[in-house]
Amino acid sequence: MALQTISTTSAKKTHSYNEVNQLESINKIKATIPDHLKSFVVEQDTTQYQPTDHAVWRYSLRQLKNFLSENAHQCYLDGLEKTGITVEDIPSIDSICKKLQAFGWSAVPVSGFIPPAAFMEMQSLGILPIATDMRSIDHILYTPAPDIVHEAAGHAPILVNPEFASYLKQYAKVSKNALVSREDLTQYEAIRELSDIKEHPDSTPADILAAEKKLEEITASMSFVSEAALLGRMNWWTAEYGLIGPLNNPKIYGAGLLSSYGEAKECLKDGVKKIPLSIDCVNYSYDITEPQPQLFVAQQFEDLKSVLHELSLTLSYKKGGTFALSKAIQAETVNTIQLNSGLQISGVVADFIEADENCIYYRLNGPTQLSVGGHELKGHDKSYHSHGFSSPLGFIDGYEDCLSWASSEDLQQLGIIEGKETQINFESGVTVKGKLVSTTRTPRRELCLLSFEDCTVSFNGKILFDPSWGIFDMAVGSQVESVFAGPADRKSYGLTDNFAKKIVQKRELSPSEAKLNQLYKKVRDYRKTNDFTLEQLTEVNDQLNSDFPNDWLLRLELVELSYTQPQFEAFRETLTRSLSTIKENFPKKAHVIDYGLLIANQII
Repeated sequence: MALQTISTTSAKKTHSYNEVNQLESINKIKATIPDHLKSFVVEQDTTQYQPTDHAVWRYSLRQLKNFLSENAHQCYLDGLEKTGITVEDIPSIDSICKKLQAFGWSAVPVSGFIPPAAFMEMQSLGILPIATDMRSIDHILYTPAPDIVHEAAGHAPILVNPEFASYLKQYAKVSKNALVSREDLTQYEAIRELSDIKEHPDSTPADILAAEKKLEEITASMSFVSEAALLGRMNWWTAEYGLIGPLNNPKIYGAGLLSSYGEAKECLKDGVKKIPLSIDCVNYSYDITEPQPQLFVAQQFEDLKSVLHELSLTLSYKKGGTFALSKAIQAETVNTIQLNSGLQISGVVADFIEADENCIYYRLNGPTQLSVGGHELKGHDKSYHSHGFSSPLGFIDGYEDCLSWASSEDLQQLGIIEGKETQINFESGVTVKGKLVSTTRTPRRELCLLSFEDCTVSFNGKILFDPSWGIFDMAVGSQVESVFAGPADRKSYGLTDNFAKKIVQKRELSPSEAKLNQLYKKVRDYRKTNDFTLEQLTEVNDQLNSDFPNDWLLRLELVELSYTQPQFEAFRETLTRSLSTIKENFPKKAHVIDYGLLIANQII
């Protein structure tokens, strides 16, 4: 949810020395990442976290550390310590970043959901995006929206394990190549909207129901499972909800479980089916808003890489050919065709002509970019090719090798001469006839582009390109080596729909919320200084009874303090009775109160 903030009449915002240092450190990381990722990095203003936010963090971390000390992978508690994450305070992302650098990673603050493509590209660079937002007390055990509990206390600690950290980088590199569909983007927006609505305290049941119905309708209408969706499933069943070890006694390592005490506690029970991890996990869909009925168990972290490699071999960026072109057409998003000449054509693939299971001609719709090695060719940006691009593919008559290998002398012998009329006959039957005006070679001197004027391209009597359409730029190549997601030169192409940005809006505290925060601050200060009296605690409880009869979390913190002195026992019984009343009036809160009472007397 948006961070809760108190409105101020101060005319100018100032930063403390530590905050300024934080901004400088984050800016150094930001300066190293690609321009299209920089816009997702926000400022984490730690002064915006209210005492209630710290109380929610503290409750979550106390519960998690207590349960996960025995039920998480052995590196988890070690990871919390090595990343500097403590129970008492919402962490500074800058501090986590500095700690992670010892393990080859860094971290940046982001706001709520960022597009999966941006998230994965950051991870492929060894950067962990951490949402600055803090879950509300109503979603203290689990929130569908990204927040600092999930990403700081969930993802960051496991990165100290070198095998898992290596897998996560490899996964991100594979994932950013996987083709994203137009349907994926529509579903992602619906998921983000539902998560934001569920987390926002002002949302009504009708708002939530409408958002749930919208997501259900969109999901039901999806016609196929994209490559990106398959990678998303693998990420869900490994990095988010993965278990590791023996099938009959696994440990938790997935961040979704490590950051959700409710699901962590339930997931190891017999009611949740445990399945050995294999590539079959991508055949299982998931609901981000609900507990999972089954989980997948890896024997060791090395198994994750094996499954990832097996999955990568099925993707368009490795298979190429007509398989990859068909996937790109189905996706209806901006993707890149890479030819064996090194030329990269980025745009929306529209169709292709096939002969003997080979592509002999392909066409892209709308703005198209031509690049080599990830760098846009001068004069071939998406404004020049604003209406699309098309080209034949294959071998030509009279030359045994791919034309990309042809030297200047070879072209002379073939009659392909700049300033001269020429005709190129492809073995497929496609004919290109026109005046050659220029040739383009890659840095490795491979021929990648021939440009013609007054050009006609035909196949079996059908005109594929008419001279009146202008210059015909023929991509040179005999096969599609790869088709991967997004434009080859993203900086020059510009942002595409799968990089749309949305900032979670902050909200102001009401007078009542501000008053409650002052009570939380009192108790927080008492605990930190260990300097308080029974009268002071009683005064806080009296104010709760008067103004906030249904607040359970602060009463729970008072219960914890009551264990510090034997003479506080009667006070503790009074608090326990109040909590029992809240449980009776609000049955959905009973389990979180009980969880808290179970460890109220423990130092964690």
